[in-house]
Amino acid sequence: MNSPPADLPLIAHAREHAGRTAVVAAEGTFTYADLLDTSARVAAALLQGREDLREARVAFLAPPGWDYVAVQWGVWRAGGIAVPLAVSHPPAELEYVVQDADAEIVVAHPQFAEALRPIAERNGSRFLLTADALKAEPGPLPSIDRARRAMIVYTSGTTGKPKGAVTTHAGLEAQVTALVEAWEWTADDRILLVLPLHHVHGIVNVLTCALWSGAVCEIVPRFDADEVWRVIESGRLTLFMAVPTVYGRLIAAYDGADEARRERMSAGCRRMRLMVSGSAALPVQTLERWRQISGHVLLERYGMTEIGMALSNPLHGERRPGLVGMPLPGVRARLVDEEGAEVEPGTPGEIEIAGPGVFLEYWRRPDATAQAFRDGWFRTGDVAVVEDGYHRILGRRSVDIIKTGGYKVSALEIEEVLRTHPLIGECAVVGVLDEQWGERVCAAVEVPEDAGFTLQALQEWAREHLAPYKLPRDLRRVDALPRNAMGKVIKPEVAKLFV
Repeated sequence: MNSPPADLPLIAHAREHAGRTAVVAAEGTFTYADLLDTSARVAAALLQGREDLREARVAFLAPPGWDYVAVQWGVWRAGGIAVPLAVSHPPAELEYVVQDADAEIVVAHPQFAEALRPIAERNGSRFLLTADALKAEPGPLPSIDRARRAMIVYTSGTTGKPKGAVTTHAGLEAQVTALVEAWEWTADDRILLVLPLHHVHGIVNVLTCALWSGAVCEIVPRFDADEVWRVIESGRLTLFMAVPTVYGRLIAAYDGADEARRERMSAGCRRMRLMVSGSAALPVQTLERWRQISGHVLLERYGMTEIGMALSNPLHGERRPGLVGMPLPGVRARLVDEEGAEVEPGTPGEIEIAGPGVFLEYWRRPDATAQAFRDGWFRTGDVAVVEDGYHRILGRRSVDIIKTGGYKVSALEIEEVLRTHPLIGECAVVGVLDEQWGERVCAAVEVPEDAGFTLQALQEWAREHLAPYKLPRDLRRVDALPRNAMGKVIKPEVAKLFV
């Protein structure tokens, strides 16, 4: 008699928690047993009688919710590679990913069928609706080795065309278990997912960590500050993770509430054990205001598509504003100079990361993959300095380090100072080619249109806080900075404002 195929650890954990609630979403409340059953049905629909998808790419688009989770797990259980698409992307960007990944199957929630069906047809991909996949009859499933490719997540594309970062099941497991250990996830946790599900922040840090742990993941289909506050006020959450722009919008909603509701909002925050911020630099003023509201010092961490999370402030112990902490369990980090030699303590250098959570490759880009590694270490392109064991991010090597007047200055450092100006809501600093300076420091700022804000006034104020060579030499007022889906400012778009 043949023994059943071995489960991936994620599936095995789900079996242990079969009777517990796994997902609460717009579609209803679902247990781990429901997730196992429904994902097996999706897997059968994808396999369509085949024994194993054998790493066929399955691109899928569903709003955050039950269908998304069931399809993601179904792809994995069928032996495919999950390629999550972004609900915020226009058809041209969706087609780019389907084409680049060479997706054999495209799965769409009915609300996206009109957009995705023609894309699938043009690319010769089989098209499948989630409504049909979730109701398929389950069948035999393959045994999946942890060394197999599990997922392709596309980079944000802030410096060029997005690249598909490939993570194996073992790599995904390493990313998840590092966070489960460091942030002490348990089956008693409950988290609210408000992040996009085509980036590792939402996929790994929230959804998969929760489901690995036997915890409950509540999912809202789209971010709404008032609705998020209502969930927080209920007091049922133990964790919350978001990007700085989300915290900014929650702060604005809090400030607009009456006193009685503010008390309920703050009380709901205090019932949680952990609140995390990441994916973009957290302004110190946001951290301080959130501390006043919630009683929490937001835990800042550092990661990226290719490595998951690498550095984190401690769960227990001092969390230092503006710093992203120390290596997570299983992660090795070093700072190197332009030749790849490790720098002296206290000296800025590029962060390089090694460990089992590092991605396998850029999909079908061997040259880009080779350039991304040096002696087995992934080259992040981010420059940092270590201060008493904690890493301070100074910026992107090519974007946020500005060479001006013979000095190297950090755009992030200047931004942090400018954000303390009473009129500046948000800002972005870039270096633009300049005959006199090499690069001139340019600032785009979100300020009221009628504020009469001038470069001269900004320089006079900034002289009290910045060295002369760090002062902005050019200024643009904007209503809103250009950002990607994770709230990161798109620096090349900012630079175009000064050309």
